Amino acid sequence: MLDRWTIQWLRPPLTSCAKFLSRKGAGPDQVTICGFILGLCAIPALAMNCYIIALIFIILNRVADGIDGALARITQSTDAGGFLDIVLDFIFYSGVIFGFALADIESNALAAAALIFSFVGTGSSFLAYAIMAEKRRLVSITYPHKGFYYLGGLAEGTETVTFFVIICLWPVSFPTLAWCFAAICCLTTLTRIWGGYRTLRDDEST
Repeated sequence: MLDRWTIQWLRPPLTSCAKFLSRKGAGPDQVTICGFILGLCAIPALAMNCYIIALIFIILNRVADGIDGALARITQSTDAGGFLDIVLDFIFYSGVIFGFALADIESNALAAAALIFSFVGTGSSFLAYAIMAEKRRLVSITYPHKGFYYLGGLAEGTETVTFFVIICLWPVSFPTLAWCFAAICCLTTLTRIWGGYRTLRDDEST
């Protein structure tokens, strides 16, 4: 929901970083993989209750995710790179929640499972619609810079990163916050299913 505004705000510094890395010979796929590895480091940090360290790794992952896209746009955007980026992103998102389950299995595991369940809904509705929209040559007006049709919702990247920051700063509240965010993700899934279905159905009837 907030991505359209945060993207505009973050684009200039991310583009500057991307230009610097491009001059150094770095490619977008390299940044994607490095960011993913940094993101995975949050899992053992969470398991050991080192929440601030985990938060640092989470932020580094999200910065790398922004830079790799900017780097792809100023060098060469590829389908392989886009595929790698989106797959590793979803693994990272679920990995963070898994880390919280490991941090306190008795208190966090059920809420973590519910949240990962809701992530499956947001992720599958997002990707399934992107495939069909690409097949029908539909173009996103809201997110024209994306390499595929970006179907928005209440829980997008900005909201998810904000949620990660909050649970790292207040880990004792993870179960309550996770249930609340799971509900938001489920609502996002429902709106995407309904909106995506109607859009594709209307396009097929024209």
